[in-house]
Amino acid sequence: MSGTFKSEVEFVVNDKRHHAVIRSADTLLRVLREQLGLTGAKEGCENGDCGACTVNVDGVPIKSCLMLAIEAPGCSITTIEGLGGDAPMQRAFVEHFAFQCGFCTPGYIMVAHALSQQCPNASEDVMRRWLQSNICRCTSYEEIGKAVRSVISNSQK
Repeated sequence: MSGTFKSEVEFVVNDKRHHAVIRSADTLLRVLREQLGLTGAKEGCENGDCGACTVNVDGVPIKSCLMLAIEAPGCSITTIEGLGGDAPMQRAFVEHFAFQCGFCTPGYIMVAHALSQQCPNASEDVMRRWLQSNICRCTSYEEIGKAVRSVISNSQK
């Protein structure tokens, strides 16, 4: 028996319902980019090392290259596009020049956004542990840290 079996599934992405026809082997990253046209999550290493593809699933940062799309129905998925361009963490990255080429930036922002939502009083150590899930080849780690600190410190006031 050969052939590719496909299923139609419904996703909630950025608070909107979407339908897609997927194979059981399709990653969430592929479906977001190729079927839903949401290209903010980047194809980096495609094995979970770089974090460029990070999205938030039910508020938790997930590397979408490692999550099968078939696991996502019933979850609330937020991509960088879903933050609307003016979220506090997005503004902080701009204000603190926390990017150079920008390729890793959406993934970093998604991790940092989840951190600010889940641990608004995060210590320096907690912040560093969260951010070490992503890699920046342009080495703007100091600026990224400053941007994240600025949002977390504002939530503590």
